[in-house]
Amino acid sequence: MTTEKIKRMLDACYQAKRIREMLPPLPAGVAPSYIHYLDTIQSLEKQEILVKISDISDALKLPRPGVTRTIKEMEKKGYLKKTSSLDDGRITYISVTKAGRELSKKYDAQYFSDLAVDLTDISEEEADCMIAVIEKFYQVMCERRDKE
Repeated sequence: MTTEKIKRMLDACYQAKRIREMLPPLPAGVAPSYIHYLDTIQSLEKQEILVKISDISDALKLPRPGVTRTIKEMEKKGYLKKTSSLDDGRITYISVTKAGRELSKKYDAQYFSDLAVDLTDISEEEADCMIAVIEKFYQVMCERRDKE
C-alpha cells in the first residue's frame, strides 16, 4: 500500500469522525456513549442475557473501569438500573429503565430509521466492507501503539 493511500484512509477516518459529530444534539448531560451503551444493553437483553458490566465491556471492546464509570453515570441519571443477583450478591445485573428506553428510541431508533432511507445508494456489501476495513485498520493501529 502506498503512503498516499494510507493518508487517504486517515482522511476518511477524519471524515467519519465528522459524520458522527453531525448526529442530532442530545439532551443536556447525555453523552453520545449513553446511546451506544443503551443500544448494546438492549441488544444483549433481546438475546435473553442478564447483562453484567463484563458483557457490556466485551461487546463494546472497552476496559471495564471505563464501562463501570459510564454505567454509574447513567444509573444516576435514571437511564439504567442495577439489580443484585438473588443467587450471588456479588453479581450485579444492568437493565434499561423506561427513561433509558425512551431516550434510546428517540435518539437511536427513530433517527437511524430515517437515515436508512437516505442511505439506499450504499449496499449492504459496501457497508460490510467499510466496517471490516475500519476494524482491521483500528486493530493495526492498536497493535502498533502497544509496541511503542
